[in-house]
Amino acid sequence: MKKVLIADDDAVTLKKLADGLERSGYVTLSARSGKECLDIVERDDPDLILLDVVMPEMDGLEVLEQLRTSSDVPVVVMSAFGNGDKVEQARKLGIECFLNKPFDTEVLVELLDVILI
Repeated sequence: MKKVLIADDDAVTLKKLADGLERSGYVTLSARSGKECLDIVERDDPDLILLDVVMPEMDGLEVLEQLRTSSDVPVVVMSAFGNGDKVEQARKLGIECFLNKPFDTEVLVELLDVILI
């Protein structure tokens, strides 16, 4: 079973995404901050990270920048504030794709199924 780390500071979003992914056969890990995300990556070696841009301590792009110094784990960035600059910065740091919130969990599952074949 593939492990997906969901990094988002919103508890409702975390639960909704975790429930949908687990129903589809994924194991999920959750982080509520950028620092916690990096700690979990180091400890649990997820197969993919679903990373929100706006988080406390470090935003998602700072997490991604630090993550890329030591890992090439696939990352899907998500945000309700998907302006062009942030999308372009995330792409330069090597993401699989950028999702604008809100999005359908079924669409996310289909996307992850393709990325994690």
